[in-house]
Order: sequence, then C-alpha cells, then structure tokens
Amino acid sequence: MTAQDNNSAVNYDVADNHGHVPVMRERMAQLLEPSVAGDNAVLIDGTLGAGGHTEYFLNKFPNVRVIGVDRDGASLAAATERLAPFGDRFVGVNARFDDVCAEIERAEGTIFDVAREHGIAGALFDLGVSSMQLDQVERGFAYKTDAPLDMRMDPSHGITAADILNTYSHGDLARILKTYGDERFAGKIASAVLKEREKEPFSNSERLVELLYATIPAATRRTGGHPAKRTFQALRVEVNRELEAIEQVIPVITDALTVGGRAVFMSYQSLEDRIVKQAFAELTKSKTPAGLPMDLPGTAPKFKTVTRGAEKASAEEIEENSRAASVRVRAIERLEGEPSLHPPGGTS
Repeated sequence: MTAQDNNSAVNYDVADNHGHVPVMRERMAQLLEPSVAGDNAVLIDGTLGAGGHTEYFLNKFPNVRVIGVDRDGASLAAATERLAPFGDRFVGVNARFDDVCAEIERAEGTIFDVAREHGIAGALFDLGVSSMQLDQVERGFAYKTDAPLDMRMDPSHGITAADILNTYSHGDLARILKTYGDERFAGKIASAVLKEREKEPFSNSERLVELLYATIPAATRRTGGHPAKRTFQALRVEVNRELEAIEQVIPVITDALTVGGRAVFMSYQSLEDRIVKQAFAELTKSKTPAGLPMDLPGTAPKFKTVTRGAEKASAEEIEENSRAASVRVRAIERLEGEPSLHPPGGTS
C-alpha cells in the first residue's frame, strides 16, 4: 500500500533539513493526528535524529508536547538547538529508545508530569541508521570511505565493529553475518576474517572491504550490489543491538499508550519489519478460544492495527528522497486499558 500524500510542497533539500530529510513526514502526521491533536498530548519521537519529524509535529499540532529520544549525544544536542524555539513543548532525552519510559518515570519537568499522569498519546520510531551518521566518516558506518571500524550510535560506550571482528569466534561471526546481513558467504567471510586478524587486528574499514572483495565470488559481486553492504549492516546491527531494542520497545511503548494512543514504526530492513509485524499481530489478536461466535469477557484485543499491511512511500517521494524507497510503515492503536510506564522487560 502506498501512502497518498501531496508532496508538491515538501522541501527535500538536505541542507534545509539539517542534514537529514525526514521520510513520509506528512503521512506520519496523519497517522498520529487522531491521538495527539487534543489537550495533554505527549508524543514520543523515539528516534529524534536531526529533529525533522518532531519539528513538523510541533508546527502542525500546536498543543502537542514532544519527548525526543536519541542515544547519540551529538545528534541530540544539535536537534535540541534546532527545536529551541518551541520552548518547553520539547525535551530531549539521551537514551536508547527502549529505555524511554524508564527515563520518563524518573525525570523532572512539566512534560514528564503530563506523561506520567495521562500516558503517551503517540509515538514514532524511525528505525535504522540515519543519513547524518552515514555521512560522518569517522563513525565508520559507510563502506565507501576508509574510516575506523566503530559503528556505535552512542560513541561513548559499548563494543565497536573492530572489537567484533577481532574477538568473535568463527561461529558467532558467521551467525551475525547470516542472520543480520543475509550474507550467503557468511562462513567463508568469517574464516577469512579469523585468518586475517592473526596477522594484525582490524581497525579500519578499507582492509575489511578489501577482504570482502577477495572473498566473495566475482559473479556475485557483479550482480549483488556492493559486496560490503551486507557485512557492514550485520556489524552495525550487532554493535548497537538494534533488533533487541525493537523487540523490547514494542511492549514498553504499547503499555504506555493512553486509550486512542497510537504507535508508528518505520522499518527499512525485513528483519525490523518482521519483528514489528509479528508483535502487532499478537497484540491485536483475540484471546477467545477458536470456534466461539464472540469474544469472551476480558479476551477481546486491546489494540487494533491502523495501517493495512505495511505502507510505503509514494513514487514521487522516492524520486526526491531515495532513502524512502525501502521504508515500511505499520501503526497500532490502543482500544482499552490503563497506561503504564515501565522499563524494558517490565510488566504493565
């Protein structure tokens, strides 16, 4: 399904958008509007980035307050400066997005008081790595420029891609390449990495790219896109525990929603979208035993899906913003129940 947006008035200039053009911003506003247009509405932007989606929401919904979350302190600081004209309607939080409700529970300020009292009206999660991070050569996300093999979204702590290449066993390395990168030659690449690191530990991306060119058969290199793409994706996902964060944030944010509140997820990889799809299917399923003509008391689903399948960007938007080509959007709405704020792994 393709979202039908009028993109004629949208500015896709990268510089005007502070280095990152937000994908499907009008459609995201449409999906969230029923839940955030009223009073006491707090919206969570779980992947703040450059702040483009949040800026659009704050302009479009004059009563909404936004809590913007980013694990990258530099990105958070830049977005906070950009959003300063909105005053106390915006607050930034430096955390991984599945920790957002735990942060709300202990934070001080009006916006957090409103969230604790009324629950969360809406939430947006624009998953994956941002184009800003890809453009920062020193971060090591991109494979077309030699750079340190870092790949951490929060550069202040955690293992790097180099640590993984230099310390993981053959089995673990092959597993992440196959699972997170869908790499056909995962075992062969893992063997080559172990052999190469005996000579000298990996530190920069150029050496890894050269190894991949030498390891992946020429016929595959000619037809399968850049030979480093899948390996770099797999390393990034492992470094940042991205899939774990998605799995954990879904119950965190759906439990926090007020009745009528909506959560929207934008996925760019099949692994991400599969997690969201399966979680939404479980949340919207009746617990009544099969074969009964109606839901038994207490067994009706407490959520409903808002999107029909996964929505995609329009051809017009993709032409202007190529990053939109792979996006898949799913949204869910709470039908009943009391909002509850809890940390990952907690219960409502």
